[in-house]
This record gives sequence, structure tokens and C-alpha cells, in this order.
Amino acid sequence: MKRRKSRLIKIGKVKIGDNSPIAVQGMTKTDTEDITATVKQIEKLTKAGAKIVRVAVPTRRAAKAISQIKARVDVPLVADVHFNHRIALECIDQGVDKVRINPGNMGKEEILRVAKRAKEAGIPLRIGVNSGSLEEKFLGKNSDKVRGYREEKHREIVAKAMVESALQVVRLLEKENFFDIVVSLKSSDVLTTVLSYELIADKIPYPLHLGITATGPPPQGTIKSSIGMGMLLAQGIGDTLRVSLTADPVEEVRMGYQILKTLHLYEAGPTLISCPTCGRCKVDLKSIVEKVLSEIEEMKSPLTVAIMGCEVNGPGEAKEADIGIACMRGGGVLFKKGKRIKKLKKEEMVKVLLREIKLLAGESING
Repeated sequence: MKRRKSRLIKIGKVKIGDNSPIAVQGMTKTDTEDITATVKQIEKLTKAGAKIVRVAVPTRRAAKAISQIKARVDVPLVADVHFNHRIALECIDQGVDKVRINPGNMGKEEILRVAKRAKEAGIPLRIGVNSGSLEEKFLGKNSDKVRGYREEKHREIVAKAMVESALQVVRLLEKENFFDIVVSLKSSDVLTTVLSYELIADKIPYPLHLGITATGPPPQGTIKSSIGMGMLLAQGIGDTLRVSLTADPVEEVRMGYQILKTLHLYEAGPTLISCPTCGRCKVDLKSIVEKVLSEIEEMKSPLTVAIMGCEVNGPGEAKEADIGIACMRGGGVLFKKGKRIKKLKKEEMVKVLLREIKLLAGESING
């Protein structure tokens, strides 16, 4: 897949842009002033694979906690700052690795002050435009006609306004010779978000951070995020991403990797293939899949594991996987690297499959 060319930006030790691996970002949902709780959640996000973690910084007290949090974690921190540019300045003084600002609630002069301090500190800024806080001036006389973005013309109005807002700040920063820029354009409407990124992709050379905002809980939020980011990633657009769910933030990180794995943009960890089952299935496939998945989801080896319910597509899918089972009445057939190995009884299928996965992966299951 050919990816969009973009400038190399460093967020702490993590490189994004310039064809670097797409970084999955997490965001804490704790009160940042509660240093212990925030550090614990960052540790969980890091264990799940988050390469960058963003924290909300609504107060000066939260900003002053940044240095203490950074001292206890091993992942680049991004400060999410709105309204008050002095909070952003404090975050930079406290050693944060990147600052996200929203031009919808911070003026030009304030943004320039933040950029000046960021340049001195050698850290990037993310210009994060959201449709929910978009400046009215970019919508103009159409501002009362865009509610819901249901019609194509309305979506186009909002997407173009989001792009215009981002470009205005980008050009402002470029005039001050500030080029460590990341841009995001987010809406809760998938098609509006996709269009905005498509419109800006060839207008700037900077990395793009992907996300669909306010998607709601799973499965709704997972579906919206997968469709929106998948459409963009398939076009080569996107350098970092965050899945936004009304759910545990660890789930957001896991879903981010699932999206990348589905598009073969990330190849670590197992991929499990299983059929939806139908009237031909004579085993409790759901139970088998759940037991196997719970044991292998922490593995690092990029194996493809197939668990299929009958003889129609089962043998074919199992042969194409690194390892798999095609189930039938009373048991199943084990396949490994395209070869039929042996028949298994129903009661031994899970145990044998897990043992063979372990041997193939060359690592222990569950640590």
C-alpha cells in the first residue's frame, strides 16, 4: 500500500511521518491531577501497545503534574489543551513531548506564543480541528444549515470549513518558521471526517493524526472508527491514529491495532479467523474461539489461526492459515502450514491447538 508522503516529526522517542510505522495513540480518562491513577492507566495503555499517550490538561494544576507523570512512565506524553494558552506553556515547561491545541477555542496570538515556546523546547504541535468547536466564521452564512451533516452538501460545507481552519493555523506557523506540525480533522460524522482528510492530504506536507470523534460505545463506536479510518488508511492517508470509544481506553488501543492489522499495516500478534457458524456447525464454536483467543491475544508472534465450524470452507481456510482446525461432528481436523496433521476429538481440540500454537510461535502462552 503506497502511503502519503509526509514530513518526519519526532514525539519524544517516537517518529511519525516519512513512512514511519503508523503509531497507535491512547488517551487517559483519569483526572490528570490524580498522578497515581493517571500513571497506572498510562502503564495499562503502554502494555496494550500505545506508542503515544495523550492526557487532558484543563487546569494549571494538571499541567504542573506533567513532569511527575513523565518521570514515572516510558512513553511520549501529549498535552490536550483548550482555551487557555498559559496552560499549554506550563505543559511545555513541565517537559511534555507534544501539545495539542484547538484553533476553535484559542486565538492566533495565543497559538503563536505556544508555538514560540514549543520551538524553543524542540517539540511539535498538533493542530486539532473538531467540527463540534469549529469557528463560525468558516461556516459563514451556512452555519445554521449544517446540523446533522446528513446531506452531502452540508457535509461538504463542514469538511471544507475544517480544512480552512487548519490551513489558516498551518500558514500562520509556517510564517514563523515553525514546521513541527501534526494536523487532525475530526467529526462524529464518518463521511465528513473522511472528506476533510482527503481535501487536506495534498495541501500540506505534515503528518496526519486520524480519528472519528464521539463515536459512542462499542460496537457502534468500533464500527464507525473502523469504517472511517479504514477508508483513509486504504488511501495511504494517516500517520497516527486514536480510536475514540465510550469504553475502557485499553479497548481503544486494541481496536486501533485491529484496524491496522486488517489492512496489513501492522503484522505483530496473532490474527484469528473463525466462521460465523450456521446450521452445519456441530460444535460449540463460539466457546472454542473464546477459549483460544483468551490464551493467545497477548502473544507477539504474527500467526494466523483459523477455527472453522464445518467442512465447507473449513479445510481451505485452515490450510491457508499458519495453523487451524476444521471442525466436524465429534471433533475436528488439525492443519499446520497447509498440511493436514491429524484428527482430534472434540474434548481435546482446544488443548492440542493451543499446544501447537505455542510450539509454532516459539513462545509461552499468557506469559
